[in-house]
Amino acid sequence: MSVGNKRYWLSQAFGWGAFILMNLFFTFIFGEFHWYILVTLGIYLSLGILITHLMRLSIIRFDVLLKPLRSQISLFLCFTVVFSLALGVSHTLARDLFKLYPSAESQNKSFYEKLFNNAFPSILLLFIWNCLYFIYHYIEKSRKQQLDTLQLESLVKELELKTIKAHINPHFIFNSLNSIRALIDENPSRARTAVTELSNILRSSMQMDKAETVSFEKELNIVKDYLALENMRFEDRLKVEYEIDEDTLDQQVPPMMLQTLVENAIKHGISKHIRGGVIKIISDYKDQYHELAVQNTGSLNGGLNAEGFGLSSTQNRLGLLYGDRASFEIKQVTPSIVEAKVLIPVQMN
Repeated sequence: MSVGNKRYWLSQAFGWGAFILMNLFFTFIFGEFHWYILVTLGIYLSLGILITHLMRLSIIRFDVLLKPLRSQISLFLCFTVVFSLALGVSHTLARDLFKLYPSAESQNKSFYEKLFNNAFPSILLLFIWNCLYFIYHYIEKSRKQQLDTLQLESLVKELELKTIKAHINPHFIFNSLNSIRALIDENPSRARTAVTELSNILRSSMQMDKAETVSFEKELNIVKDYLALENMRFEDRLKVEYEIDEDTLDQQVPPMMLQTLVENAIKHGISKHIRGGVIKIISDYKDQYHELAVQNTGSLNGGLNAEGFGLSSTQNRLGLLYGDRASFEIKQVTPSIVEAKVLIPVQMN
């Protein structure tokens, strides 16, 4: 038996059981108990369960719950009337068959009078039964739709994150290979060292690609490897400074995000200046946020939209992971310094 059927039969037993107990209670309190009352209630209980179950099967057979709301209401009323009459007729015939009446006067009434007396309470009872049935399934349907929506949103976010990561890693690899290519003719031994550095970076990158976030310490180690590789190309033109609060090393950040910001700073800042410049990495706490900033020598020249996929992907990833709780901005802080800054909600350990 499925969970839904089990819940249905438990509801049937509880509902009809409560109805019988309530009738017995009022009979003992306000009336005079006779054996025929118990038999009558037993017959009504059996017929009630049978008729309502047939009504449920009809609702399923005609896919009533899948129809528009107006059609559901119309069928709801029709089923209530039709099956109430069926319950009233069958109950009246059973009482006539077994002569289950308190007096000869009651027994001698016409069939239609007896049917009216039995059918009217049945209409009210089946109306309540149908209301509860439809309300339950309406709530279940709404709940399932909400759950499906949440699962769909989660799947979309997961796919978007994977798509962004798939763009970031090739983006990083191609830029690193260009750096190595510049060393091959000039200094083969240093090029071999650069290949080893790149191998270490890619190994760490592949391991972290499985997670949505990593510790800032791991992310920083990858960036240090990347800057060591880039330093072989730029030599004295590239100076690196770190301003790191050690308490922030355990904070979670999106993998490859800091590396993307540093790569952007080198590509659009340092590489465009003959004398090179400075890359400064800052990590600190600001109110309830982890402030992560990369400063570089250069000028903004058009802002975020002019800087390509790397920075737009950073903004998208932050939105997918943290919603509006995280922020990202890039701005010219001095005439010669550009700053890309990320604020991530602090995660307490």
